[in-house]
Amino acid sequence: MKQTFVKQRLMIATLAAMNLAACDKSTPEVATPPAIVAAMKIQSSNVVLHDELEGRVVAYRTAEIRPQVGGIVLKRLFQQGAEVRAGQALFQIDAAPLKAELDIAAAALKRSEAVFERAALQSKRLQQMAESDAVSRQVLDDAQSATAQAAAELAQAKATLARRHLDLDYASIKAPISGRIGQELLTEGGLVTASDVNPMAKIQQIDRVYVDARKPASKLRSMRDLPGSDQNNGAKEIQVQVLDAEGHPYPVKGTLLFSGVNVDASSGEIVMRIEVDNRERLLLPGMYVRARIPQGTATPSVIVPQQAVQRDSAGKPYLWIIEANKKVTQKPVELGAVIGADYVVTNGVSAGQLVVVEGLERLQPGSEVNAQPWKAIPATPASSARSK
Repeated sequence: MKQTFVKQRLMIATLAAMNLAACDKSTPEVATPPAIVAAMKIQSSNVVLHDELEGRVVAYRTAEIRPQVGGIVLKRLFQQGAEVRAGQALFQIDAAPLKAELDIAAAALKRSEAVFERAALQSKRLQQMAESDAVSRQVLDDAQSATAQAAAELAQAKATLARRHLDLDYASIKAPISGRIGQELLTEGGLVTASDVNPMAKIQQIDRVYVDARKPASKLRSMRDLPGSDQNNGAKEIQVQVLDAEGHPYPVKGTLLFSGVNVDASSGEIVMRIEVDNRERLLLPGMYVRARIPQGTATPSVIVPQQAVQRDSAGKPYLWIIEANKKVTQKPVELGAVIGADYVVTNGVSAGQLVVVEGLERLQPGSEVNAQPWKAIPATPASSARSK
């Protein structure tokens, strides 16, 4: 019995020693697999840089409706805010007084015609009598003078009647241009005169509009070098995009008018006038918009997706570049313009290098990666850019 107990104790001691020996051995290290990232080769693309400038929409033409004769406004003949045509009646002034003056002028004309006929007949008779020395030369001269005076009065009466016809026509106030008319500024029953300072309404032609944009005068030279420029007479055909407040382009066509470029003496800025085809009336006078104006011709530029760009604690941008040994390196870069979802890189990397686009949060300098092709979301190929 005692020997059995001793054997059990020895077996327990042996097992304990074996366990201690096993604990003394270090656990073998497990190799960390390379991080899986999405990468792409840096591309070079022809890019036209643009300025995005704030601008204000201005009507192509503006006409203030004013009376040319005095009277009481009887009726408004248009809907406020509607499109009107050139020659369309807008207001009707009480024409009764003007009609009375027209009748008076017509009567005066008849009287002048009668006086002229009498004077001309008498002058003719005296001419015959003077040839036979029946009357003196003085009498004939007086008759001929009276005939000339009657002819002048007849011409004046005709002119007065024509003026009265014109005044009667002016009683119906018509639109001088086609466009959109605003609210009436004088209600029916109001008294107007030809010398009134305030207009009765305003018409603005907006099927074509102008956008007036501003930029520093120092950048005028860059626009002179744009394609399509004529150094002799300044004629240019430079297409401009008009954007809304959120940066979305309006479906309109804009052309920069160099004949409308001038320098504001107070600010030293260039005021550029852009003519826009606004058939759909998307742009209204007074609206603030942005104008995307090209800076120059297309130039080869290195571009990378915006999501590939990281920034350090100081806010400086950098990219993760995959070297030939499949290890990543941080590359500080300098950024230029924005092209849609991409950046133009002006310094730091070159076309053909492999840049990490996705999986950036797992990277450390010198770490090995397993690069998979990055698939970009389909978009319209960028051919233009705006300045930062």
